Amino acid sequence: MLIPCIDLQGGQAVQLVHGRRRELAVTDVFGLLRKFKKHPWLHIIDLDAAMGKGENDALVRELCARARKDFRMKVRVGGGVRTVARAREIVASGARQIIVGSAAFHKGKVNTRFLKQLAKKVSRRRIIIALDTARGKITIHGWRKHLSLQTQNVMPQLEPFCAGFLCTDVDSEGTLSGANLAWFHSLRAATKHPIIAAGGIKTHREISALEKMGMDAAVGMAVYKNRLR
Repeated sequence: MLIPCIDLQGGQAVQLVHGRRRELAVTDVFGLLRKFKKHPWLHIIDLDAAMGKGENDALVRELCARARKDFRMKVRVGGGVRTVARAREIVASGARQIIVGSAAFHKGKVNTRFLKQLAKKVSRRRIIIALDTARGKITIHGWRKHLSLQTQNVMPQLEPFCAGFLCTDVDSEGTLSGANLAWFHSLRAATKHPIIAAGGIKTHREISALEKMGMDAAVGMAVYKNRLR
C-alpha cells in the first residue's frame, strides 16, 4: 500500500533532501488532501515540532478533521511527540495513530519508562515507532543527532510498546534514488511487526517488492513531483 505524506514546515507542505535541504514547498496544503484522496492512509509529519523550531498544531488538527470527514482517510501524525499529553492531544484531534521517534530513546538507549506510560495511556495499537537510519545508525531530533544503535537490534525490544514501525532510509530520503530493498529485507527478518518503509522510493516495482516483504510504502518526493512510475 502506498501512503502519501504531508510534511509540514512553516505552514507549508515541504519535501526535504536528507531532511535538510528544501527541494519544494506547497502552499495549498488542503489541496493535497484532494490529490491523495484515493489512498486509505495519510501521514502528517510536523517537521517544525520534530526539530524543536515551533509547531503547526492548528494545521495538523484541521488536516486530520478534513481527511477523516471529507475523504474518509485514516491519518498517522508524527513530529515532536515527546510527552504522553501531546500524544493524547493528537489522538483527540482525530489521528488514528501517532508516530513516535526521538522520545523512544533516552541517553542513547530505548526509553522503556516513557514507552510503557505511552502504551498504557494511549494504547499500544495506536503507536507507531519511527526508526530513522542514516549510515547504518538510528538518528533522532529531526535527523540532527545520531545514536550508536542499529534499527535491527532494537526492534525486538520495542515490539511490546507499538503496533508497528516506520523505517526511513535517511541516506535516500528525498533523492529519488530508489529504495534500499536489501536494507528493508534485513528489517523484515528482525521483526514480525508491520513495517512501513520510506526513503528514496520512486517506482511501483519497488512498492510491489516491499509489498511482497509485507511492508507498506510511505512516499513523498516521487508523488509530489509526479515521478512515480
